[in-house]
Amino acid sequence: MAENAKLEAILNWLADKKAENVRVYDVAKTSTYTDFIVVCEGNADLHNKAIANHLLDMAKENKLQVLGKAGTEFGQWILVDLGDVVVHVFLPEKREYYKIDRLFAELAGLKAEDTAI
Repeated sequence: MAENAKLEAILNWLADKKAENVRVYDVAKTSTYTDFIVVCEGNADLHNKAIANHLLDMAKENKLQVLGKAGTEFGQWILVDLGDVVVHVFLPEKREYYKIDRLFAELAGLKAEDTAI
């Protein structure tokens, strides 16, 4: 699967489960571990689990290698590592608490005002 096609598929899978406030950070020039970081949120821990499980199921169905996953048991912050795309699924309050968009925007070389959701 081509790089942009993979990212597009992942974004579609997130949309399938109504992931909200989806942001994509292109960090290929500044990161040694991935090319894209996707940050999104669900409205409850069960919603986040459903988003992550759908993403994992679709990755398997499309023969994408899952390098790692974390947080699926609690659903407040779930990470799914698909190699050149890493997906973070947050509860809104956790996303704000950790200021994760600011961190990834800096990594992507964006200005702070570009992080508004």
